[in-house]
Amino acid sequence: MTAPTCYAKDHYAGGQPTPGQLAELERAGVRTVINLRAADEPVDYDEAAEAGRLGLGYVAFPITGAADLDRERAQHFGALLDKARREGGVLIHCASANRVGAMVALDEALNRGRTIDAALELGRAAGLKALEPAVVALAEREGARR
Repeated sequence: MTAPTCYAKDHYAGGQPTPGQLAELERAGVRTVINLRAADEPVDYDEAAEAGRLGLGYVAFPITGAADLDRERAQHFGALLDKARREGGVLIHCASANRVGAMVALDEALNRGRTIDAALELGRAAGLKALEPAVVALAEREGARR
């Protein structure tokens, strides 16, 4: 797991946050949590309930790995991110931030018109590691610019 880090203004990425980290992020201006973990991934507390207790919006948007990376999910993620941005800061997390980085990069390349290289740079800042080849393959298939 990785502690939440700020990868862009008011945007945090990380592994599974603790209740204490959620409280710290709420104090830092986070208003929405986007959880990319699947329902069967173990967590030792009710994150949705804790987010609600703190007054945070909470969205479960499971991405289990490379097989879940596609244009439709990237578009949906982009819409979730846009909505979250209107509310304030956002935390996006999975178990290690690798899936976060993948979705951030895909959003940038497929939804925001950034080049693949620029999208990968932001994705890496958000935690992209092992899923990078899958991100590049999808972005190229979908016609993103290098």
